[in-house]
Amino acid sequence: MTRIFSLALGALLLTACADPAMEARVKTLEEKIAKLEAAPAAAPGAPGAKAAPTPEDQAAIELYRKANEQFRAGDNAAAKQTIADLLAKYGSTRVAEPAKRLADQLSVVGKEITELKVQDWIQGNTSLTTGKATLIVFWEVWCPHCKEEVPKLEATYEKYKGQGLNLVGLTKITKGKTPEDVKAFLTEKSLKYPIGHEDGSMSEFFGVSGVPAAAVVKGGKVVWRGHPAQITDAMIAGWLGT
Repeated sequence: MTRIFSLALGALLLTACADPAMEARVKTLEEKIAKLEAAPAAAPGAPGAKAAPTPEDQAAIELYRKANEQFRAGDNAAAKQTIADLLAKYGSTRVAEPAKRLADQLSVVGKEITELKVQDWIQGNTSLTTGKATLIVFWEVWCPHCKEEVPKLEATYEKYKGQGLNLVGLTKITKGKTPEDVKAFLTEKSLKYPIGHEDGSMSEFFGVSGVPAAAVVKGGKVVWRGHPAQITDAMIAGWLGT
């Protein structure tokens, strides 16, 4: 049972990075694991006997937690190194699979990109050479979390565009939605920053498997990848060099 909860925790930890609402569930699961591991184990081979985590499992879990903390803080470079250390030392542990998924997402950081591939512009237009840094948010009009996070970025854009922040929203317009649905949402929320319709190539390049998701491009390279709710004023100041 401990093994089952540990595997579930690994998956939830990764999800929590992309959805802050999951963090409460992660904490509850961690508490369950702690209680199970603290309970007296049955005799080996006896009914109900639990396989205790090995020292390697425990070390891998600690590195995974560290990587997620770094990821939440926006320090993707440090998170990449921590995950690399985990996989190099503990690649055969139960944490390896979720660690590899996080590594795939972090691998986007450092990739070179010079242009946005947009089928058509729903509102405004922009390029990756506009401003000092470009924040890209991936979203869909049917996504409830997108409806919460995307409008918040309007205030971010208004606050920092004068200092060089460029902002663009990209949507594939899926699940039966239409450009008119997107336009209606933009009008309802009074969103002014550029919104482009993409064919999925941008999502693929940035390793986006769920929305909302965000990335920052500066100087022709991806310098950050994460969830829009993670973005702080300090992070923006760093991207803009202020």
